[in-house]
Amino acid sequence: MLIAVTRPLDDAAELVTALEARGHEVCLEPLLTIVPRRPVVWPEGHEKAQALLITSANGLRAFAALDPRRNLPVYAVGDASAAAARAAGFPQVRSAAGTVEDLARMAGAELSPAAGPLLQPAASKLAGDLKGGLEAAGFEVLRAVIYDAEAAARFSADFCARLNSELIDAVTLFSPRTAATFVSLIGAAGLARACNSMTALCLSEAVAERISVLPWQAVLTAGRPDQESLLARLDAWAESGA
Repeated sequence: MLIAVTRPLDDAAELVTALEARGHEVCLEPLLTIVPRRPVVWPEGHEKAQALLITSANGLRAFAALDPRRNLPVYAVGDASAAAARAAGFPQVRSAAGTVEDLARMAGAELSPAAGPLLQPAASKLAGDLKGGLEAAGFEVLRAVIYDAEAAARFSADFCARLNSELIDAVTLFSPRTAATFVSLIGAAGLARACNSMTALCLSEAVAERISVLPWQAVLTAGRPDQESLLARLDAWAESGA
């Protein structure tokens, strides 16, 4: 099968390798570009943080490039962001292996509001309300906007040609914002009909909801919001011959 990967370039390599190892052809079409902010305006009191709250591997990488601290415990939303933290040299890493809500529950259960604020390095646009959930439990959450995830303005000419020729069998979509960008761009290109022959591979129900307006051949959602679960869903679909 020919599968389109829409993740940012820094996040796409592992997925591309896994898909090619399964015998699939990959079309790489990043719909978000990660752009670090310079300078960064840090929130007052960030140096007193007791832990980092990480909702994406991009947020972790951007923080590690800016701040030499590696002694802070890292509470990560999923295994990919936890792996990025370990690779960057953080020895204390916990993964919620789920959603922003799972991360809030884990941090809230294991940390104390009295120990200091929690620092959330993040993008300018966020999914979920991690800050609100933890503040309701008495924590102070300091959000530092350290990068932007800029949406593509248009599909590449090569991708449009593949869509127009109905050559793409499936599209991977990992975030609600990526999904919304895909919907916007395919509408602008006048190629919504191409979805009739494509399957959407969605990381979560929130992602699937964003692309429900398009006439997909099928929409498949991972059992858990992580790459391995999405690949398992793809494997089961491929084996069924659907």
